[in-house]
Amino acid sequence: MDSIIVTGNGPLSGQIPIAGAKNACLTLMPATLLSEEPLTLTNAPRLSDIKTMTTLLQSLGAEVAQMQGGQVLALSSHALDNHVADYDIVRKMRASILVLGPMLARDGHAVVSLPGGCAIGARPVDLHLRALEAMGAELDLRDGYVHARAPGGLKGGIFEFPIVSVGATENALMAATLAKGTTVLKNAAREPEIVDLAQCLRRMGAQIEGEGTSTITIQGVDRLGGATHPVVVDRIELGTYMLAPAICGGEVECLGGRRDLVGAFCDKLEEAGVSVTETEKGLKVSRKNGLVRSVDVVTEPFPGFPTDLQAQIMALMCTAEGTSVLEERIFENRFMHAPELMRMGAKIEVHGGTATVTGVDHLKGAPVMATDLRASVSLILAGLAAAGETIVNRVYHLDRGYERVEEKLGNVGAKIERISGQ
Repeated sequence: MDSIIVTGNGPLSGQIPIAGAKNACLTLMPATLLSEEPLTLTNAPRLSDIKTMTTLLQSLGAEVAQMQGGQVLALSSHALDNHVADYDIVRKMRASILVLGPMLARDGHAVVSLPGGCAIGARPVDLHLRALEAMGAELDLRDGYVHARAPGGLKGGIFEFPIVSVGATENALMAATLAKGTTVLKNAAREPEIVDLAQCLRRMGAQIEGEGTSTITIQGVDRLGGATHPVVVDRIELGTYMLAPAICGGEVECLGGRRDLVGAFCDKLEEAGVSVTETEKGLKVSRKNGLVRSVDVVTEPFPGFPTDLQAQIMALMCTAEGTSVLEERIFENRFMHAPELMRMGAKIEVHGGTATVTGVDHLKGAPVMATDLRASVSLILAGLAAAGETIVNRVYHLDRGYERVEEKLGNVGAKIERISGQ
């Protein structure tokens, strides 16, 4: 397996281009299953998860072509010949469950394996299934697969999510576009990825209102057409790279960044004493003088502080002035990066869903192990400010969500390299 070696090298300076959003693209790609006409996605990120979704769609009979170095995806589902999403593919990535709603809505049947992904908690798919049942789906779980049928097609219904779920909102939203009648999704997720999906579906001919609010109304149509749609900027990659100059000093401009995508995160950075400035090209972040101050963080659904930036801001708090409390309310078991940061000299205490971080003068480079996608990049960020060399092992997690991380950080002055495993 590959490893990444980071050596603390002082302040950073320059520009980092932010890619299209992984979580948005993984949702947009299954939308091709709703139509026989082509769907083209621009600003696509070049990640291993995109390859996994490509493999899954191709296994169902869809055509997927990568153009312009992988930043444009041309998809077509005019000739689907398989409605079984196999375990061997689905187990690699939780987003695979998003083929269920579109296949069921278009053809009235689908068999999808229960998914896998990062080991950050149970993250059950029951809300996906209950939302589809509210539209008349007949579901049977057996042998690790969801067997779904809607012989007469899906029908509009009203469903209120008992808790906010991004994935379940996405699955239900796609399915509802072809359901007969009106579907109302209450307590729906409000994330930018939901808004991006709704905009793409509307380009395909869907009738959707209310995306970005907690109530989304969908009037089903008989068919959807083709479209070309740009993938929204990745707010998690954006937040991650904004933390790099905050941790080790300097000034970095994140090209394509938008404050509305990371508002709560920007508020916390500024509370910590980090400057965030909107520019014509994106967001400029600097920490030129003094220590970063400790801040308390509670992860919440959008527009709150993102759970996918919790590990990264913990790395910042490791050398902040004072003590910070980080409370994880979205996923259980999401502090697995804490013991690895402690190997670098961090002072962290974890009790259930709360981590208390007391800032230290400096971190020390050490061999560490990535446990999941966001944990892996938090260790790289910590290594940027650590004395000596940090070796981050098992970085296959990293490649699922960050494209060319060594190149992007290296171009602003970081001393970082990838070592290929055997």
